[in-house]
Amino acid sequence: MYARIGITTSFEEGEQRLSHAYVQAVERAGGLPVIVPMLASREGYTAFAKEIDGLVMTGGPAIVDGLIGALPSDISETDPIRLRSDRWLLDAYLAERKPMLGICYGMQMLNALAGGTIYADVQHQIEGTLVHSTKRGGVSHEIHIAPKTHLHGILERETMQANTRHIQAIARIGTGFRVAATAPDGVIEAIENEDGTVIGVQFHPERMDEMLPLFRHLVKQAEQSRLIPVESGP
Repeated sequence: MYARIGITTSFEEGEQRLSHAYVQAVERAGGLPVIVPMLASREGYTAFAKEIDGLVMTGGPAIVDGLIGALPSDISETDPIRLRSDRWLLDAYLAERKPMLGICYGMQMLNALAGGTIYADVQHQIEGTLVHSTKRGGVSHEIHIAPKTHLHGILERETMQANTRHIQAIARIGTGFRVAATAPDGVIEAIENEDGTVIGVQFHPERMDEMLPLFRHLVKQAEQSRLIPVESGP
């Protein structure tokens, strides 16, 4: 059976919206994409979290948990409905100890809920930072993948080009995570937990063919999470 991979969405003008690139990436990796609904109760997410085997938390607007500085005018706060839904989903899903990939906002949300902090506008808060936002003229740049990390083992590279579509950036890593990749200016580009079941990336791998192994890793781990140990008889 296919591993069921939940994919979160944006919330705009009362509608859940999702770039098809996320669905395509999960399908190409061998998983069954399942769109995560925005529910009205924590109990709903507790039930939903048990029905999926893996999770992709997609990109989005600004994170305000653990915020350092004031948000600039060219990035808005996340819609309260999405923010509530994502928090409830993560609380329920992480309690299941299943694999997850956080992308851009998704990585920042993971870090924030683990007690980490985030720069509101890293370009203007840290001297020498590259322009990381395409809206401001940012272009793809090299990332350095830390040796002996799970990300290094997945991508089998020490450096590679990555797209860049963010204004905020992680300041302090949350509890339980470590830095897995950085940009040339030191901006954190990826984090991971100790066993590699939860990985967050600042770039958008769904838009990069060479990042397909990241989705394959998620699907493989999700397939393993479906295996329920059979209790032996007396």
